[in-house]
Amino acid sequence: MEPRLSIIYVICLFSVLIAFGFAAYLFVWVKKQKSDNPRINEVAALIKAGANTFIRKEYMVLAIFAGVVAALIFLFLPSPVWKGDINRNLSMMIAYISGTVLSAIAGKIGIVVATSANARTAVAAKDGIEPAFLVAFRGGSVMGLSVVGFSLLGVAAVLLIVGDSTILLGFSFGASSLALFAKAGGGIFTKTADISADLTGKVELGLPEDDPRNPAVIADNVGDNVGDVAGMGADLFDSNVAAMASALVLAETLGGQANTAMVFCYAALGLIASIIGISTARIKKGGSPTRALNSSTYITTALFIALTALATLIFKGFQWRIWAASAVGLLVGVVIGITSDYFTDDSKPIVRKVAKASAMGPAFTILSGVSYGFLSAMPAMIGIAVSALFAFNICAPLGDGYALYGIAMAAVGMLSIVGMIISNDAYGPIVDNARGLAEMGGLGEETIRIADELDSAGNTVKAVTKGFAIGASGLTVISLLGAYLAEVNEALAAAGKALITGFDIMNPIVFFGILIGAAIPAVFSAMLMLGVDKNAQRMVSEIHRQFREIPGLKEGREGVVPEYNRCIDIATKGSLMELIPAGLMTIASTLIVGFIGGPLAIGGFLLGNIVTGLFLALFLSNAGG
Repeated sequence: MEPRLSIIYVICLFSVLIAFGFAAYLFVWVKKQKSDNPRINEVAALIKAGANTFIRKEYMVLAIFAGVVAALIFLFLPSPVWKGDINRNLSMMIAYISGTVLSAIAGKIGIVVATSANARTAVAAKDGIEPAFLVAFRGGSVMGLSVVGFSLLGVAAVLLIVGDSTILLGFSFGASSLALFAKAGGGIFTKTADISADLTGKVELGLPEDDPRNPAVIADNVGDNVGDVAGMGADLFDSNVAAMASALVLAETLGGQANTAMVFCYAALGLIASIIGISTARIKKGGSPTRALNSSTYITTALFIALTALATLIFKGFQWRIWAASAVGLLVGVVIGITSDYFTDDSKPIVRKVAKASAMGPAFTILSGVSYGFLSAMPAMIGIAVSALFAFNICAPLGDGYALYGIAMAAVGMLSIVGMIISNDAYGPIVDNARGLAEMGGLGEETIRIADELDSAGNTVKAVTKGFAIGASGLTVISLLGAYLAEVNEALAAAGKALITGFDIMNPIVFFGILIGAAIPAVFSAMLMLGVDKNAQRMVSEIHRQFREIPGLKEGREGVVPEYNRCIDIATKGSLMELIPAGLMTIASTLIVGFIGGPLAIGGFLLGNIVTGLFLALFLSNAGG
């Protein structure tokens, strides 16, 4: 059958509608679950209000930033408005705004569902682990399906309306802007509250985890939502859009409808596989939450490989070599998740060795933790390298340009089950909140034990999904580098200049870009960590003030409650304030390198970013995340 784009667009629309319909069903189902504990409902309302406050203020800052960037895009991209076609610039600007808006909507949906599911999960834990798991996972699945549905809908709509894959880069940039604010800003909030709550509550005063006397306890629970639900969702929304956009840009350079159709078809089938996988998630009698989550992920993986093989068999022009690149990309993603699990699961040897070393003192804890963190990055780096090399070599015989297209399709393959991955990730903060609510609601030791078991699985899954997300972003940025090269050569050809065939590291301009680019991820990470440090100091001072000035708070006198909102306000304002310098640094450094060395320097800059960024992300996620 000829893979006409009209047929593929219908498949995309069908899969998106099913995803939205299933997400709506899950949301209604979660809302119908009982939440009949007044104390839990009271605390859950505080968490919801805090999360909404952060999201509202974050989106207000983002709106200003996006407005400025949108104006600059209209003036200069894809070409200066006074030199090129004004309609293309207008389309690029609208695509950019659409990328930010759709990602923001998906994040807001995730926050709404997560802050509704947390209390219901805590109450359901009174009836056993199976119903509590189902409430938490189905709540997380609403976020997963929303992210993939909006990303696929947005990319397909832009290409269908405009018909120019270059405009998709504007949509991708919009998603990246939101991801910067949500992931980095939410991360600063999360770690500020986490450090402050643990340092003052557990270390200084010996309070239990999630003790309601701790002024930072609500901010800590809010942080789980804004960092791991909205933040990770925006991050993977960005990666998914970027993977599809880069593949579609490269497909356009190859010509013909089949390559473009293949991107959309595989993405749509991945969404369908995720829907089926989500619906199979259950804890069997005597089973564990971790096993249930992993089983559903493996089912989704197998379904995607089978469905895409069937599509490749049916549609004329779909290449088996491209299918192999996509399948290997996904399998490598699963392997990266497994290696992350090995290094971070508290039932595995590595974590137990670090725990044993901690008995000798903090210095040994740091030494062993950092060492194993470095080691943990190696398997994932090898996996990304092997998948990129395999995709390049297996697709190169198809003709010029297919090698890079193969890498892009490997990224699409790795991100094909992102609906399932985000569902697993969003499950984590829901059960984390539920554990705290069970403690504060006085639901009893057995309920807290069940919540602890769910929370332990959530912590492991968060590490796995972070590893998967980092691996996917690694392949995505490699494919984006290929799309960048294609766009640069198109501009050079139009100007009658020599084309760039590659980025030779012996070229001093390229090497200049590599060195600067390699330093940026470390500087960016340092700025964010210093931001957490400064913000946490503010919050710790506030906590000390409350324990000092509020009579009876430390003793837990009846009717005495902390000023929770003061800590939430500090975390919110501080996270956005500390994010801005780091964000401006990344933008300014890119522009400066481009002005000094041109396209070759930017190519080297991106190469340096990719290598050190991947390594640091894997190390920091596994060692401390």
